[in-house]
Amino acid sequence: MNKKIAIIDYQLGNLFSVQQACLYLGYDAFITTDPHAVVNADYAILPGVGAFADSIVNMKKLDLIEPIKDFVGSGKPFMGICLGLQLLLTESEEFGNSKGLNLIEGVVKKFSNRDTEGDVLKVPQIAWNQIYEPNENAWENTPLSI
Repeated sequence: MNKKIAIIDYQLGNLFSVQQACLYLGYDAFITTDPHAVVNADYAILPGVGAFADSIVNMKKLDLIEPIKDFVGSGKPFMGICLGLQLLLTESEEFGNSKGLNLIEGVVKKFSNRDTEGDVLKVPQIAWNQIYEPNENAWENTPLSI
């Protein structure tokens, strides 16, 4: 029997690209706003593009918050992509503080919009920047230092 993957639609996601990737790999993936379909799926993916607070508002309107928490609590495989991963945390500082799903304790922190010289950078910025050589302790206390 082919396992079913629920791609959770809360009106702010890159749904079709995620679905096409799953289908390409041979999975039975479907896009849904139905809370029961989420809970009853074998796997679930929470994709996302957009603003954190708007996403939570949409999830509340669609009655998806408890089904997502129930799904994750069941131990079945769950994946958050981009904003979908951020939404799993306790809260976000994006455009002020917003509460998240609190499935992972932590805060999505706003990062500085200034470079090492103090010049203002465009945030968010999706492009290449200058690459700086890290100092010798850059990887200290990270998994790469093991």
